[in-house]
Amino acid sequence: MTYSCPQVRQFILNVCKQIGCTAAHADITADILMAAELRNISSHGVSRLKDYVNLWKSHRINTNPDIKIVHETLSTGVVDGDAGLGMVVGKTAMQLAISKANNAGTAWVSVRNSNHFGIAGYYAMMALEHDMIGIAMTNANPLVAPTFSVERLLGTNPIAVAIPAGKYPPFVADFATTPIARGKLDIMHKKNQKAPLGYVQNKKGEASDNPDVLTQGGAILPLGSDYLHGSHKGYCMGAIVDIFSALLSGANFGPFVPPSVAYLPFLSNTSGIGTGHFFGAMRIDAFQTTTDFKQQMDSWIETFKKAQTIEGQEKIIIPGEPEREWTSIRMREGIPIIDKVVVDLNQIADELGIANL
Repeated sequence: MTYSCPQVRQFILNVCKQIGCTAAHADITADILMAAELRNISSHGVSRLKDYVNLWKSHRINTNPDIKIVHETLSTGVVDGDAGLGMVVGKTAMQLAISKANNAGTAWVSVRNSNHFGIAGYYAMMALEHDMIGIAMTNANPLVAPTFSVERLLGTNPIAVAIPAGKYPPFVADFATTPIARGKLDIMHKKNQKAPLGYVQNKKGEASDNPDVLTQGGAILPLGSDYLHGSHKGYCMGAIVDIFSALLSGANFGPFVPPSVAYLPFLSNTSGIGTGHFFGAMRIDAFQTTTDFKQQMDSWIETFKKAQTIEGQEKIIIPGEPEREWTSIRMREGIPIIDKVVVDLNQIADELGIANL
């Protein structure tokens, strides 16, 4: 089924308000989930409402959080999210990073006591309108086995970087440190599709094409899939995100990150408080004039766009281009939502006493 953008957004708002969010917090959540849908990252869009409602029902999400700065310097800060919705906590923290960068040139903010925050790219892109480079990352459900391991110790731990340009749209890279995000495996399972080999392994560490293997003790592989193809590099990237997101803020790291899925146990012993994020903002004119940098960025983009392509490939893709194209399409044609997700969403609506999607 395909739904109009206003229809999907209103459904998100209705759910958020019904579980106790303020109008402002519901708007933030809807903005970020809609950004995911528009950018064709549906694994982090409206389908995530089921996870958030279940966490709220189990008293693990606070829909009226008292978000506080618990430590800061001129250019750094630590934010405690009071177990709030990750989108609300994340936007607050990125706004703090931008504000501090306005004064100090660059700024870094770590977050503890948060929850899943949607797409990392949204927060990185917040810096663009201020002529800044934005950086965002987060740790996540422990579903990833380090290279040579069968134990799930890391999350998919995404990194996003947004860089402004001049006459061209900005460079926006937003990617997991694994071959696939957990939500995309869920979508594959709902569509009865198989996962490409190199994405997941079973509980014995053997290659698997079962997108539901996580519920059976399996794990997602690091980016690179195996050691021969560089999985140790993906493992390193995921570990860096985990350390930046958790150890700098006092959040839980690795296997102690609170799960947002039912098939992972909630550990009574923890290493910190909640889920962790890490944000950065860098003012361009802290390094050189904004005009000069944007001209150089345009030159960089043009150089890569003119690169010779392999046979059958139309063009070199600049990070951020596919998502902008999808946004244009979905703003015009609406948002497709698979039937099994619609069933989940309407079940939530019935439980909360609101209109179905």
